[in-house]
This record gives sequence, C-alpha cells and structure tokens, in this order.
Amino acid sequence: MLSAKLKELEPWRKNLYIIWGAQFIAMMGMSLVVPFLPFYVRSLGVTHPSSVAQWSGLVFAGPFLPAFFLTPVWGYLGDRYGRKLMVVRAIFGLALSQVLIGFAPNVEMLFFFRMIQGAISGFLAAALALVSATTPREQSGYAIGLLQTATSSGNVIGPLVGGSLADAFGYRPIFFIVGGLCTLTGLIVVKFVVEKKDTSHLTRPKHTLMSNYAYALQSLPIRTALFVILISQVAVFTVQPIFALFVDSLVQSERYVATAAGAIFSVAGVFTVLSAPWWGRRNDAKSYKKNLIIAFTGASAAYALHALATNGLQLIVLRSVLGFCLGGMLPALYSYVNKHTSLDRRGGIMGIGTSFNVLANLIGPPLGGIMAGWFGLRSVFLLSAATLVGAVIVVRKYFLDVVQGSPGEELKTVATTVEEAES
Repeated sequence: MLSAKLKELEPWRKNLYIIWGAQFIAMMGMSLVVPFLPFYVRSLGVTHPSSVAQWSGLVFAGPFLPAFFLTPVWGYLGDRYGRKLMVVRAIFGLALSQVLIGFAPNVEMLFFFRMIQGAISGFLAAALALVSATTPREQSGYAIGLLQTATSSGNVIGPLVGGSLADAFGYRPIFFIVGGLCTLTGLIVVKFVVEKKDTSHLTRPKHTLMSNYAYALQSLPIRTALFVILISQVAVFTVQPIFALFVDSLVQSERYVATAAGAIFSVAGVFTVLSAPWWGRRNDAKSYKKNLIIAFTGASAAYALHALATNGLQLIVLRSVLGFCLGGMLPALYSYVNKHTSLDRRGGIMGIGTSFNVLANLIGPPLGGIMAGWFGLRSVFLLSAATLVGAVIVVRKYFLDVVQGSPGEELKTVATTVEEAES
C-alpha cells in the first residue's frame, strides 16, 4: 500500500518524503542523548562542575572536527558517484559509531568515539544534497523547510524519550537503541529512495573539491551566506552542551532531571517544526534578507532573556519563541545558497554549506563550556544573544536578495570564471 502511494508521487516529492522519514528517525535517535550527555560525562568519573561543563563542550563538539574536513569531500563524491550512496554510507556509519559510544569506558574514549562518528557519518549533509539536487528550483524553499521539520521533529521526540529512558534504565542502553534506529533508517533508504542516474558528468567539466570552494568564495551571495551560517550556528551550538546543566541548576530534585531537561529542550523543536514551512513559503515569495533579520533579532532576544530565567515555566515560554525563530534561520540560508548554485555543483556546494554548520558545531560547544566554567552558565546565553546581533549586522549590510525566477547573472558569471580556471 505504501509502495503504491509512493509511485503516484512526482519523483522529487517521493524522495523528499522518504528522506524526511529517514531523517526524522536518524535525528530522533541522535537527539535521544542530548538531555543526559553532560550527566553521562559525569558518570564516567568527571566530577568538578567546571570540568563537567568543559568536557561536555568538548564531547559535544567531538564529531565536528573530522566532519568539517570530510563533509565537502562526501558532497563531492556524491556529485560523482551518487547522492543516495552517500546517504546510505552516512546512516550506517552513524549506527556503528553510536554502538562504540555505548561501550566507552572513560571520557577520553567517549571523546574519541564521538570523533569517529564525525568522520564516518554526515547524514544531514548527504540528505540535504540529495533533496537539493532532485527538487525543482522554485520548490527548494519548501523542500528544505520541510526537511528541517524532520530534524526538528526528531529533536522534539528524541530528548523527551531519551531523558525518560535515561532516568529509567541508565545511559548506556540509549546508545544501542540509537544504533538500532539508524540501522532501520538505512534499510528504509536502501529500499525506497530512487536516484536517477546522472550521465551528464561524462560531457561536462569535472569539478574538483577546490574548484567548488573557488566557486563558493567567488560568489558574494554564497560567501556571505556561508559566513552567516557560521556565526548564527555558533550562537545556537554554544548553548547546547550546557543547557541540561542549566536546567539542573533550576530544578529542585535530581531524580528526574534528565526528563525535565529533555522536555524543556524539546519545546524549541516543536515550534521550529511548526514555523519552518511557514518561513520557507515566505522565503520563496518574499525577501530572504528581511526574514533573516526578523528571525535573528527574535532569537537574540530570546537567548538574552534565557539568562534571566529563574524557573522552568519561564524557560518553556522562551524556548517557544526561540524555536519559532530558529525555523527561519538555517533552512533559509541553505535555500539561499541552493538558489545561487548551478545544478551540477549543488551537492558539492551544499556540502561546503553544511561544513560551515559543522565548523559552528566545532567552535560553539567548547566555547560554551569554557564560558560556563569561567563566568557561569548564564553568561553563555548572553554570548549567544550578542553573536546573533552580529549576524543581523552582517545581513543588513552585505546580504543580497534572490532575484525570483532565475539563478541570477552573478551565478552565470561565477560559473564561467571557475570553469575557465578548470580548463
């Protein structure tokens, strides 16, 4: 019955919906660990509060050092050998790494296994490249916005379930559950996703990894968007490793602290799910620049008010506002990059875009851990708010809106310049 319904869909919609389901399962599995990762660090023998915060930041960032260098490589290989292949590789790599993390005997090995995760996985980048390459340009805002709801939905369900399971059964079994979920996801993709064989690479110039970087950096819209991706996501990920510790400092009982942290963390995801398609439609129809300024300003205000929160109810309200604004940030930036990229380079350029998000993951969590260790947990929220103010300034001064209906003359100029350099 499911197969019959899928056959009735346009090919790009079929792939989008299947990848949405796969990404939801993958992100739910990955986010199961978010509410208790600092507590898992503490259970491995790290006891001093500042050390817990700093190690939490390092462990959270662990996957992103190798991923920063390898994500563009996977995107380049996807353009050459198939994006579906990269999705399958990424999800099974994630499954393997989660099993290894579940066996970590100490915090050093936990950090090492997290680095292995970054080296061999990269599901989000691969999924984004596949959807971007198979979706009509005029529908890319909708498709990328919808794909963001899979991430956000998984991030809603995962922490809720993960926190409760951790309180009930302990930390290590959760990683084995994640491995199983990711394996299931891989099987779904292998069975249902169909990628049309692309033979155009046999006649077109062969784009190298370095030429993709040259293409991106020679385009003012793309390089501006890459920088905005970096600073805005640094603001988001600076908070991630210390949020559970912040909730721990507000609740009275330690018995269900992982459940409470997961529930409050998930609120932002709920509102991101609800808002992302709305932001996507606005971006397809109106100004990217105006929408990004609104989203960044709202998120900055929400983070600043986090620093003043004194109870869980206040955090829930603030996480709601934050989640609504997050729905208009990263999907819009990816869609903007997508619309300024020629089709034959889309996997490689989207891989570079994702690598800047990965770089933010590498910078933000250790920075948040250091700030929390030196100046206290609340200072981290103020740092995030200030960073997003910087993003607003960059967007206002340098961002160029997309000319609807065509990739724009600059895209053609950049493509010609880079291809001349390659020949």
